[in-house]
Amino acid sequence: MADIAVYWDSSSNRGDWKVIGAGLATGSPITTQMLISAFTDRVASPDDEIPDGTANPRGWWADAGEDYPIGSRLWLLRRAKQSDETLKRAYDYLAEAFQWMIDDKVVSRFDIAVTWVRRSFLGAKIVAYLPDGSIVQQELGWNIEGAG
Repeated sequence: MADIAVYWDSSSNRGDWKVIGAGLATGSPITTQMLISAFTDRVASPDDEIPDGTANPRGWWADAGEDYPIGSRLWLLRRAKQSDETLKRAYDYLAEAFQWMIDDKVVSRFDIAVTWVRRSFLGAKIVAYLPDGSIVQQELGWNIEGAG
């Protein structure tokens, strides 16, 4: 089964579709779900510190009151220091963002490894184990402005 493929451009921290000929490229729906889950801004928790100093918790307006809001809180790391604590938070935010796929039995489990690829650049290797025994692997990367 194919889906319109979403591609992550880590140099500009944004996702996009790829045009092939007169149409859009297709790809794995699991990959698309992982990208949307990782890089859509999830609403901040009440105790989260907002990195730009505002009180704007971001997130998608339709998530209000939902058990599983869309996206992740990776955006909260925008000005985080390059530390082991930031890596742990990135891991936690990704695990939180993907939990809905486990709960909905789309994926049996995930392996997530988060590392500093270079100064101010986080990377993650994700392996999704599907109920049919197959796996989907995805590498993600994103810039953290203030990391240092």
